[in-house]
Amino acid sequence: MCALLVGLPDVTVIGVGEWPLWLRITIASAVDRAECSCGGVVHRHGVREVVLVDLPVFGRPTRLVWRKQRRRCTACGRSWCDENRELGTARCALTTRAARWATVQVGRNGRAVSDVARDLGCGWHAVMDAVVAVGEQLIDHPDRIGAVNALGLDETLFARVGRFRTQLWSTQIVDVRRGQLLDVVPRRSAVEPCRWLATRDPNWLAGIEWATLDLSASYRAVLDTMLPDAVQVADPFHVVKLANTALDECRRRVQNETVGHRGRRDDPLWRARRRLSIARERLSDDQHNRLMGLLRAGDPHREVWFAWNAKEVVRQIYDHTDHALAAEWVTEIGRDFTDPEMPFEVRRLGRTITRWAAQIVAWHRSHVSNGPTEAVNNVAKRIKRVAFGLVNFRHHRVRCLLYAGKPDWTLLPTIQP
Repeated sequence: MCALLVGLPDVTVIGVGEWPLWLRITIASAVDRAECSCGGVVHRHGVREVVLVDLPVFGRPTRLVWRKQRRRCTACGRSWCDENRELGTARCALTTRAARWATVQVGRNGRAVSDVARDLGCGWHAVMDAVVAVGEQLIDHPDRIGAVNALGLDETLFARVGRFRTQLWSTQIVDVRRGQLLDVVPRRSAVEPCRWLATRDPNWLAGIEWATLDLSASYRAVLDTMLPDAVQVADPFHVVKLANTALDECRRRVQNETVGHRGRRDDPLWRARRRLSIARERLSDDQHNRLMGLLRAGDPHREVWFAWNAKEVVRQIYDHTDHALAAEWVTEIGRDFTDPEMPFEVRRLGRTITRWAAQIVAWHRSHVSNGPTEAVNNVAKRIKRVAFGLVNFRHHRVRCLLYAGKPDWTLLPTIQP
């Protein structure tokens, strides 16, 4: 009956002890005889006890004490211990079933590592090492990724380490059609994404038709080098955000040039800052009239007014889906924004739009964006919050891929840590 409750194959339960912090279950392998590869006579050579963290029993943390039988061959002199990968391995402080359970809790259910460690009555690193050992086998399965039609790249800050809080960045590679995280590589430079794409099958790379990015020169170099046949698509959110940034910088510069200090409560441009960021069609008549009045009071040369209209013109790029009309519109924007009478910020915005014109217009044919990649970034930030101390990139990668990489969880019963 005790062996049935323990539920492990090919083991004999020697005893159960009531300890203050956990329940102690002592077992031994049921194999009595062993053979050596050389054919010599094998004798028993002592017993070695290995303590493994097991699943809780009746709500109590449990330790499985495995009395491994040491054996020695009299012919070749080789000695070894009994092994059973269904019980546990030398790579992991948890039993195999506890490691699988912890991987499901941390990876699929999104629980904090410290929370799972509290249930098992062990340390944070014991659980995280088990999750990494099991999780890497799940995420490295060759059928996990499949065919990809649209690829997205984006960076996120996943940790600050050291005395000076040094920033550690990572790059997420995402299938933006399905919203699936493909992999996470260190840093936000072009080197690591290029290295990752270089390891892919050429036929898989040839199937990528669209590649989304956020006006990043380094990621543009990655796509130019590794995916020359894929059509690059600039993310609409980042294009409009660039126009809003130009408007905000223009407002701050005019504020300093006009009154000689940063915005204060009674300054017209400071009072207009929120209305400037709102879309024109969402402003009521009263809000629009009040905004125009504040600009007349605080913008003597109408520079902020030009920047505000430039922002609205950039937004109108995405008011339709006609590719030819969008190409003409972007060409007109590049020419009008670089006019010498325009503010410096608007001229700079015009040069950027001209440089990225092909990528901006490509959205009207593909209708894919970097939104799924940004969503994965939020997942990475959430993982960082719930797993305090997760500064190891290998841990970060495994947790992200288990949570957003869509691994085949049916493979879990066949995987040993």
